[in-house]
Amino acid sequence: MIILRDRTVKQQVCIDHRSFDYSGIFCYFLVKRRERKMRGWRNDTMKITPQITLKNVPHSEAVEAKIREKIGKLEQFSDRIMSCRVTVEESQRRQHQGKLFSVRVDITVPGKELVVNRMENEDLYVAVRDAFDAAKRQLEEHARKRRGDVKAHAESPRGKVAKIFPFDGYGFIVTNDGREIYFHRNSVIEPTFDRLEEGAEVAFLEEQGKEGPQAVRVAAR
Repeated sequence: MIILRDRTVKQQVCIDHRSFDYSGIFCYFLVKRRERKMRGWRNDTMKITPQITLKNVPHSEAVEAKIREKIGKLEQFSDRIMSCRVTVEESQRRQHQGKLFSVRVDITVPGKELVVNRMENEDLYVAVRDAFDAAKRQLEEHARKRRGDVKAHAESPRGKVAKIFPFDGYGFIVTNDGREIYFHRNSVIEPTFDRLEEGAEVAFLEEQGKEGPQAVRVAAR
């Protein structure tokens, strides 16, 4: 005879061991063990205390929760983040075309400050998404440099910035072999997109996009 005690129900269950199916108990303990691990994982998703500033934007628990979620995901790409400051600001567009939200992310890692400067969009959540996508790429690049995985620029394609459309967030690079390749502001590693100038010499990686070749990991020489 086997006696099982369930602390939540507070009762004893008597079972004849000859007819008892032990697989149910085994599965029960596996599920409970997994739940304990998941609770521990959720508690550790964000180890740093973020600084979130909303300028000219009404206080929103939903927005702050989304930003904390994004910061927690950044820690999956680097365990060396010392601080993270996020500034969300609302400004008026030119010619009174409506509101425009900008998001700036400042990340401190040992020996370096990573900055994503003013990702803008009419949709606040899209601006937050784009800013943290760019931050993720900078963290990945920083991690590769620390590991020594980054190849010399001489091995990467090079070209010059031919055109920049600041308000639309994209531009074109003329390669050394005369081709013109599109790049998005989120693909600029250094300097920031806002500081990139026409005529600047850049190194980049080329990949195939939906509408043709595009440059990623764009960095000024």
